[in-house]
Amino acid sequence: MSFFKKLKDRMFRSSDKIGEGLDALVADEPAAPAEAAQTSAELASAAQPAPKAELAHTPEPDAKPGLLGRLFGKTEEPRRTLDDAMLEDLEDLLIQADMGVDTATRVTANIAEGRFGKRISSTELRQALADEVARIMEPVAKPLPLYSQKPQVVLVVGVNGSGKTTTIGKLASQFRAAGKKVVIAAGDTFRAAAVEQLQVWGARAGVPVLTAPEGSDPASLAFDALTKAQAEGADLLMIDTAGRLQNRADLMEELAKIVRVIRKVDATAPHNTLLVLDATTGQNAVTQVEIFRKIADVSGLVMTKLDGTAKGGVLVSLADKFGLPIHAIGIGEQIDDLSPFDPQEFARALVGLDD
Repeated sequence: MSFFKKLKDRMFRSSDKIGEGLDALVADEPAAPAEAAQTSAELASAAQPAPKAELAHTPEPDAKPGLLGRLFGKTEEPRRTLDDAMLEDLEDLLIQADMGVDTATRVTANIAEGRFGKRISSTELRQALADEVARIMEPVAKPLPLYSQKPQVVLVVGVNGSGKTTTIGKLASQFRAAGKKVVIAAGDTFRAAAVEQLQVWGARAGVPVLTAPEGSDPASLAFDALTKAQAEGADLLMIDTAGRLQNRADLMEELAKIVRVIRKVDATAPHNTLLVLDATTGQNAVTQVEIFRKIADVSGLVMTKLDGTAKGGVLVSLADKFGLPIHAIGIGEQIDDLSPFDPQEFARALVGLDD
């Protein structure tokens, strides 16, 4: 199964919510103007003399097909005039999908350009939205860069529960499968479960996982891991970190200490700082980016759990607001459920369009 097929199938909460919303927008043609016109026509008719008998049964040119005609005949897709009311409803729909107010306003305005006042179908509206989402996402769709520097140090940050540990395991396994020699440092020394999870992934991928006793200094472990990775000629060293935002000052100092210590071994490290975000947190992901950009020098994003949210639009908001590279997205627990970010596939899956 292609990743797009998985993405579309597993993002059904987002795509159904947005797709059904777009269908409803188009179907919800305001009735008031038509009713007012009908009332005026009836009043005008009442004031006129009765029509001649031979004209009494003249069919109306715009008569709708009967039930059998609708069942067996070809029916056109409903359309609605793209007016201010429809644009306001579209903006509300995008905000509800966690696209953020500023991004939703900008996307809606761009969709209106060249289409305002025209009758538009649901399919055309979906395509227009997909095109606009892809346009926003194109500049940030960048795979994790690989440098000639050995070992390339990748510091992975994010709140506990974001999928950080699993992401490290999946990336390490994928790089290992691509022929890279990878070492993992289980730097979240305060959570035994995180260390155990990394060990499971390491065993599965054939990647060594360096650990320290629970509660040990993460910076000391990072130093030992980098020294070992250099000695063994590793291509990549991936360092897990704690994600406790309850005390930001402590976390900031912990991450700063890790950086200071590993720079004693390699003055250019870390070469990447990945922030892993959980899509189910919605607009809280925006707040997390703001916090971690202050705490650490974030160089790129990975978004996980897109299969578990009805508000996948947050990724569009992040791209529009921060412009940080989006390296990969996750839609499940299997190793191939983490893939490089493809803006076209994501946009089409988000609005429910077929491949």
